[in-house]
Amino acid sequence: MLDSPLLTAAAVAVIAMAIAVVAAVGLKVLRSFRELGTDAERATYRTLHAASRAGQHLRTGLNPTGAAKASRQLRGLLGCDALAITDTTGVLAWDGAGEELRPLLMGLAAGVLDGGPTAVIPAGADLQRAAVIAPIRAGTRVVGVVAAFAPAAGAGLVRATSEVADWVAAQVELAELDASRTLLMEAEVRALRAQISPHFIYNSLNAIASFINTDPVRARELVVEFADFTRYSFRRHGDFTTLAEELRCIDRYLLLERARFGDRVQVSLRIAPEVLSTVIPFLSLQPLVENAVRHGLEAKEGPGHISITANDSGAFAELKIEDDGVGMDPEQLRSLLAGHSEGDHVGLRNVDARLRQVYGEDNGLVIETAPGEGTLVTMRVPKSQPRHDA
Repeated sequence: MLDSPLLTAAAVAVIAMAIAVVAAVGLKVLRSFRELGTDAERATYRTLHAASRAGQHLRTGLNPTGAAKASRQLRGLLGCDALAITDTTGVLAWDGAGEELRPLLMGLAAGVLDGGPTAVIPAGADLQRAAVIAPIRAGTRVVGVVAAFAPAAGAGLVRATSEVADWVAAQVELAELDASRTLLMEAEVRALRAQISPHFIYNSLNAIASFINTDPVRARELVVEFADFTRYSFRRHGDFTTLAEELRCIDRYLLLERARFGDRVQVSLRIAPEVLSTVIPFLSLQPLVENAVRHGLEAKEGPGHISITANDSGAFAELKIEDDGVGMDPEQLRSLLAGHSEGDHVGLRNVDARLRQVYGEDNGLVIETAPGEGTLVTMRVPKSQPRHDA
């Protein structure tokens, strides 16, 4: 049995170690707390976090669903009893107390919606709370108001409400910009459809006509291919398609061109099966093949060759169109793609611009060419595109 002084010393040592551990943990927790920053820094973080959350709900513009979710965050920023958001026709969202004041809001906001400045309405018999009503301006238009209700409308609340309204306006303008970009992309698709060159249609119909007497069966087949090609090109739904669908369109296009050029146009395909379902912008690959035929091989003496390849490249599908035609001057090409000069290669410029709009500035066409050396066009598209439906 251990002697009592020794046992006591051991117990004291254990207790001392426990105290040291607790002290170390406490210091670590205290240090971590201090690293969160000052009260002002924490308040700034909370403000930015609330603004970020509200902004996510307003990126689709002023609508009841987004406004209702954003108003909860914005009322917390202002610290008011109630906050409302309207458009020019009615109240979109009301968060907080004083719901009985909701029917009065559009009347109170009439002057602001007509282009007036921020209105401050003191509490009175008909209005149990003071109201600050600030305009949401998108450009030169007033598209709605932010209204804050509180027991009193001090200078701080007036200024803060105006700042919140300006911030909401910025989110609305971003939403309108997104919508405009979508409309622009749709317009460019329509432009590409309209750019199915008249001389291609004329030449295709001429080629079909030339077979009517000599080979009526082939003439009928070409008429069907021409109809399928134009039906695909002028389809009305969707800005995206699959690589497999675009390749079918290209096959029809090349059948029609070979009816005119015969053996002068030779084509080879190397397509990895795993990328056939990849989503690509509608009419993004076919114009590249058409450019290779019209500007690469048509001006070349003798037969020419077009190679179409599609490879799996990690997170991307890598698509290449290569011809051994006449090529072009790289400086002229750079000027054309930048929009600084006009030319016949409008399909290249449009496809390049659309790829950059959809996938970012670093994802345009990569083109290698030189006079007499042919042309190689490469495009890379993500294999996973959850926001784009074919």
